[in-house]
Amino acid sequence: MAHREPAPPTIRRTRSPAPSRAVTTPGITVYGCEPDETALFRKLAPRFGIKPIVTGEPVSEANADLAQGNRCISIGHKTRVENPTLLALGRAGVAYISTRSIGYNHIDVAYAKSLGISVENVAYSPDSVADYTLMLILMAVRHAKSTIRRSDLHDYRLHETRGKELRDLTVGVVGTGRIGTAVVARLRGFGCRVLAYDTRPTTAADYVALDELLRVSDIVTLHTPLTADTRHLLGRRRIGRMKPGAFVVNTGRGALLDTEALVSALESGRLGGAALDVLEGEEGVFYADRRATPRTGSTLARLQQMPNVVISPHTAYYTEHALCDTVANSLANCLAFAREHGDRSDRRKDVQA
Repeated sequence: MAHREPAPPTIRRTRSPAPSRAVTTPGITVYGCEPDETALFRKLAPRFGIKPIVTGEPVSEANADLAQGNRCISIGHKTRVENPTLLALGRAGVAYISTRSIGYNHIDVAYAKSLGISVENVAYSPDSVADYTLMLILMAVRHAKSTIRRSDLHDYRLHETRGKELRDLTVGVVGTGRIGTAVVARLRGFGCRVLAYDTRPTTAADYVALDELLRVSDIVTLHTPLTADTRHLLGRRRIGRMKPGAFVVNTGRGALLDTEALVSALESGRLGGAALDVLEGEEGVFYADRRATPRTGSTLARLQQMPNVVISPHTAYYTEHALCDTVANSLANCLAFAREHGDRSDRRKDVQA
C-alpha cells in the first residue's frame, strides 16, 4: 500500500512579524507533548529557526522552571492551567503562552494578562471536527451504536427502530465560526434543511433565533466557544423546548450542555439520542486508560449504558492534517511574538504574588 505524506499545514498567524528586525534564535518550551506531537515539533521547529525544549508533562507549578530563558511556551488543552502555575511561569520570565487548541477555557486569561502574559490559541483544519460531526450525526440517526453492538454479539436481526434520512430532517447548527461553517457546507450536500444560530452571523445560512432553532430542529449540533455566557447554553429550560425525539450532537465543549438535564431528557424519552465527543467533567477521565478503574455510577456511565447515546473521548480534532496545523501554528505564533517584541529574554517582569 502506498504511503502518502499528510498535506502540509496551513500556517495561520494572528499578527504579521516584522521581517526587518534582527532576532536571535528564539527558544520555546513545549509542555504536555504527546509522542506524535514531539516528532512534529522536532521536525518543524528548525524550519522556523526555533529551538524547542519538549516535555510530555503538562505545565505545572513544579516544572515551570523548564521555561527559564524562553519567553514563549506551548501547552496542550488536556489539563487545566492553575493560577499558581501562571504565577510561576511569570516569575520564570514567560511572556507568551500558545495553547494548542481553539478554546481557552483551561486557562484564566484575565489573570495571565495581569501577570504580563499574553495567551493565544491556534487555528487548525476545521475539516477535522466538521467531518467527525457529520459522522456522529449519521451514527445517531441510524442507531449505529446498538446495531454494531448486536452484530458484535452475532445478532443480525433488523431492529424495530428504523433509521432516518438526513434529507427528511432539519439540522440546527449553533455557532458558525470556521467549524460550524464547514458543518453547514457538508450538510447541504445531504439535502437537509439547515438552520443556524450565532450572535454574530458570518456565513450564508438561514439564521433564526436560538429558541426557534431548538423548536423545529430534528438534530442540534453545538459549535460555539465555551464562555461564561454559553456555559449550559442548553440547560434544562432550553432542552425542554427542543423538538420531541430530537438528537443532540456536541463536538464543541462539554459544559455547553447541562449534562444532568440531558440525561433526564434521554431517560424520559423526551430526546431521541445524543452523540457527544466532549463531556462536562471530562478532565481526568478522557485521554486516560481507565479500563481498570471505570467510573461506575457516574453520569458518564449512565450515558454509556444508553443504546441511543454515542460517546467518544474528545477526539474529533485528532487528524494528521489538524495535528500538523496545530504544531506549525503554535511555532509560527511564538516566532511572531518574538519578532514583534524583540529579543528581551533577559528582561524579567517583576511578578508579585
